[in-house]
Amino acid sequence: MRIAKQHTTGLVIDIQERLFPVMWEKEKFLKNCQILIQGLNELGLPLVVTQQYTKGLGETVEGIKSVLPEFHHIEKREFSCCDEPSVNLQLAELQTKNVIICGIESHVCVLQTAIDLKEAGYHPVVVMDCVSSRTPESIELAKERFRFEGIMMTSVESILFELTRSSAAPEFKAISKLVK
Repeated sequence: MRIAKQHTTGLVIDIQERLFPVMWEKEKFLKNCQILIQGLNELGLPLVVTQQYTKGLGETVEGIKSVLPEFHHIEKREFSCCDEPSVNLQLAELQTKNVIICGIESHVCVLQTAIDLKEAGYHPVVVMDCVSSRTPESIELAKERFRFEGIMMTSVESILFELTRSSAAPEFKAISKLVK
């Protein structure tokens, strides 16, 4: 299945001040998330951002906020974004079919969200170089579960070029510059 821009939404899960510092390869993860978000913006795709229990885990990190044109988030307490009615409502209002996922942690909130999205009839696409956990073992276990559940995994460069589709696309130069 090819992923097209039509009916595609980006989902940024819980990249927050008290979680981010303990993530595996956090600087690489942050840089890749910034590239993904900037690329999705360049392609004109909507983004949904969540924060898990902001009072305890803090705000979305500045490195993510700075690349979001109009930052606003959906507050949640459940691990799966799909258990927060506001997320489901926003995805429905955007007529979403494909959900491009980045965020933390890959084996908890990202995993549960991807499984629930698939069960709800969406096509979740987990951008593996844009998700992280505290340990590489947790990331590997999440990958194993994604495979078992039949959830698509990709890289930031792969998904941005797939969404761009052609070197003749008006966004191609900007996307190329981002991934170099």
